[in-house]
Amino acid sequence: MTQTKKLATYFQLIKDSLNGQERDYTVGSIPRAVFLLAIPMILELSLESVFAVVDMFFVGKLGQNAIATVGLTESFITIIYSIAIGLSTGATAIVARRIGEKDERSASHAAAQSLLITSILIVIFSILGVYFASDILSLMGASPEVVRDGSTFTRIMLGGSMSILLLFLINGIFRGAGNAAMAMKSLWIASILNIILCPILISFYGLKGAAIATVIGRSSGVLYQCYHLFKGNGRIKILGSDFTWDATIIKSLITIAWPATLQFIIASGSWLILARLVAQTGGTTASAGYQIAIRNVVFFILPAWGLSNAAATLVGQNLGAKQIERAQKSVYITAKYNAIFMGLVSILFIFCSEPIISIFTSDFAVTQYAVKALQIIGSGFVFYGIGMVMTQALNGAGDTKVPTIINFVCFWMFQIPFAYFLAQGLDYKTTGAFIAIPVAETAIALLALYFFRRGNWKTVKV
Repeated sequence: MTQTKKLATYFQLIKDSLNGQERDYTVGSIPRAVFLLAIPMILELSLESVFAVVDMFFVGKLGQNAIATVGLTESFITIIYSIAIGLSTGATAIVARRIGEKDERSASHAAAQSLLITSILIVIFSILGVYFASDILSLMGASPEVVRDGSTFTRIMLGGSMSILLLFLINGIFRGAGNAAMAMKSLWIASILNIILCPILISFYGLKGAAIATVIGRSSGVLYQCYHLFKGNGRIKILGSDFTWDATIIKSLITIAWPATLQFIIASGSWLILARLVAQTGGTTASAGYQIAIRNVVFFILPAWGLSNAAATLVGQNLGAKQIERAQKSVYITAKYNAIFMGLVSILFIFCSEPIISIFTSDFAVTQYAVKALQIIGSGFVFYGIGMVMTQALNGAGDTKVPTIINFVCFWMFQIPFAYFLAQGLDYKTTGAFIAIPVAETAIALLALYFFRRGNWKTVKV
């Protein structure tokens, strides 16, 4: 095949992946299926990660207290992200399995039931976030100045948690149905509005303007999702009767979702503790540098998660179609692609971290901490790429308890004690916290690969 024909083939593949057409991923070329799902998922999360970096760029102009406020608030909000991802995981697993079984009516019913559960959580989180914003910042180790300047930002972000939960959940429904392009478009709407509104509202309202922009952007994405979810032109066609409480479906969703939620809460909790450890051992300057580094890490990790999400959909649909070997092969192919991508990012972080960080801050002390964090954390990215695919594959099969146990052992029983031992026991301070991250991620990758190869996920019923 000539270079021209190869390029034409690649462009056609990209075009096909973005046109929103629903396909049967239980037959045909596996690499093609991976790319058709992964391209919109990667683009979806890439723009989200672009916003995270752009947001920090504008917030960084407001000083160290603003950077610390955003970083600490986002660290806490990862708990809400965890619950949203857990619910999304449950919805994806069940919807994908039903789609693989060619039972679109049951898939739609399950989607509606997941929305019911999420609506209850939205009320709880919004009320708690509005009333306890200052206490949450203090709990995170923020200085009195940061609490004073940042409580309004935190209150708006937590009060608008509805947009986070629904954005993640409904995108999980679309992914399970194989419509990754629709999930991409909704997150693009949210992110583009964020990017446009962020500098404008910051100039008028300061730090709280960034929070307002985020809530408006995400809520707009949710409105777009709901329009297409209830319009009913695709596989998922939600009817009013689908919202009648169904104890059987609710139980099935919770059975899958609670370990997945706990799985990400464990990971998020570990990140929170490490963020606090960095603040304790290095102060506000170290905390600001660490938060800038983490934003850049997220910039590249989110696209890799997009590729991993493709594995979850392929596993779920192929298990529903009784194509077990195809499901397994799909995961190995996806893991190879992700390892290559994350390996390239690792090289970039190790050798080009200083010019990357210089874009976001001119403070020498903050830069030193950020560069060191980026280099150390980036050194384990190849294993991180493999681990996230294996974990998502197990989640896509509905086997969410195994990744939860892996996370508990590697994060809470190993990473946190190891980080404190290095940071305080050996007096490595912030460097010790940074080192613990790639070591723990490597352990997760090896354990997840081991359990995936054992194959118990092939018999999980959802």
